[in-house]
Amino acid sequence: MSESEEAGEAPAPRTRRRGRPPRDDAAPSTRDRVLAEATALFARHGADGVSMRDIAARVGIDVSSVHHHFPSKASLYDACFARVFEREQATLTPPVRALLAAVRSEPPGDVVGAAHDLVDAFVDFLDEYPQTTFLWLRRWLDPTLHLSLDEAYSLPIYGEIERALLEAATRGLVVEPTPHITVRSLVWAAHGHVTALSARGGDAVTADRERREFRAYAHRFVDRLYASPGAGASGG
Repeated sequence: MSESEEAGEAPAPRTRRRGRPPRDDAAPSTRDRVLAEATALFARHGADGVSMRDIAARVGIDVSSVHHHFPSKASLYDACFARVFEREQATLTPPVRALLAAVRSEPPGDVVGAAHDLVDAFVDFLDEYPQTTFLWLRRWLDPTLHLSLDEAYSLPIYGEIERALLEAATRGLVVEPTPHITVRSLVWAAHGHVTALSARGGDAVTADRERREFRAYAHRFVDRLYASPGAGASGG
């Protein structure tokens, strides 16, 4: 015990040593901040229009810190798609499994209803993460460049849906000779919808109307493909 404490005096506050500020566990990690800013920049300018220094400047760190987490721009570009894919997979896996369950159950479940639910899940996902659209559109400007990104981060999900639709057709539950065309058509339509909304800027009333109109269109598309003759349209 110090002399001041023996005398009943309050101990002097300790002076914090200089160095790094205390860590905020609730704050995003540097790696996550790099990924978020890189995704935004790649979505806006494409891979060729963004440098590692641009990303470092947006995050507010040295470019060496970016290289610490991602050795090259190619590895960072891939990681941005992996991050988007993780979110998309988490969103779409439950409705894809529900579609498969409807196809394979005995007796078969509501396959068309499950297809509607899957459409809603995909549209909801793009509404929540519109950068997904622009990240992919920039990549697709050159169909052969970065083709491995498609193979890793889009085709697995789309392939599952195509196989489910093909199995439904094989069992006679729907008529679907070209499931890959159907999936591609809906995916491109949804991305086009997000692009149109972005072009309109901040007009919230128009945006809400177009969201409702697009969703109604997507459900009509599914109904006209798969619903029994005379069945009423579902999903609005």
